[in-house]
Formats: sequence, structure tokens, C-alpha cells
Amino acid sequence: MSLPPQVALQLGDVAPDFTLPDTHGTPVSLAGLRGDPVMVVFFPFAFSGICTGELCELRDNIADFAAAGVTLLAVSCDPVPALKAWAEQESSEFALLSDFWPHGEVAQRYAVFEPERGRAVRGSFLVDAEGVLRWSVVNQPGQRRDLAGYHEALARL
Repeated sequence: MSLPPQVALQLGDVAPDFTLPDTHGTPVSLAGLRGDPVMVVFFPFAFSGICTGELCELRDNIADFAAAGVTLLAVSCDPVPALKAWAEQESSEFALLSDFWPHGEVAQRYAVFEPERGRAVRGSFLVDAEGVLRWSVVNQPGQRRDLAGYHEALARL
């Protein structure tokens, strides 16, 4: 079965809604967070080197997101138990969401799914309180995102 083509999102687009389970199996929906800005951070896999480094950097700077009133959601195609184990190991308190099944469906909507490897690439999307995409960055595999980019995005709110 082939996947439909992915169409890159543009600034000013309404961000695709989704509902995904968190590390406790509780559904989290983007629409349910409307009224507050949300940073949606796709990452390839828990327990991989670059991903762990990026997510720990976000964890260590979560106060910057909170000060801007931004909810941080990290999304991967890992199953819930893997994300839960990673969150416990790394003492992460922001929501980790599983796009495991249907595999990569949300990552496809955000045009960050890599079907050959069954994972999301590194894409981050700032969605404003009305659900509109205000900032994004998508990096190729192996290319780490820069924390300064997040700070620039938060300053735009």
C-alpha cells in the first residue's frame, strides 16, 4: 500500500487536528488545547542519541515555554510503552504522544513522515491559540534542531 503524498504546511494554515495517546494512554487532542499556543515537536525515536539530547534540552528549558503560555507536545511513532519508559528514565514532564497506529498518520498530516524508515523526521510547529501555524522548522535525519529557533518562535507570540 502506498501512502498519499505529503503536502508541506505553510505559515498561516490551520494546523491539522489530531488526537493521540500520551504515556498513560490518555487521549490528547490539539483542538482540546485551543485557546493556548502549542508547540508540536515530532521526533524519530525515543532512546536514540539526537532525539534524547533534543528532548532533554526541551525538558531543561520547559520554563521558557511555560512563561510564554505554550504547551509542549512531543510526538513520535513509538508505541506508548516505549515513550513511557523514556519519560520515566529522563524525568520528562511534558506530554509525549504516540503516533504508532495508524502508524505515522499524524506525522503524515504534518508532512514529516519518513515511510521508508517508519518514523517522523525532526519537525517542530508552533500553533497559536486559534489553531493557526505561526512557525515551523523541519530538519533532515541526523540534523539536530537548535534551541535558539524555539526561543525565536516563542518571541513571535
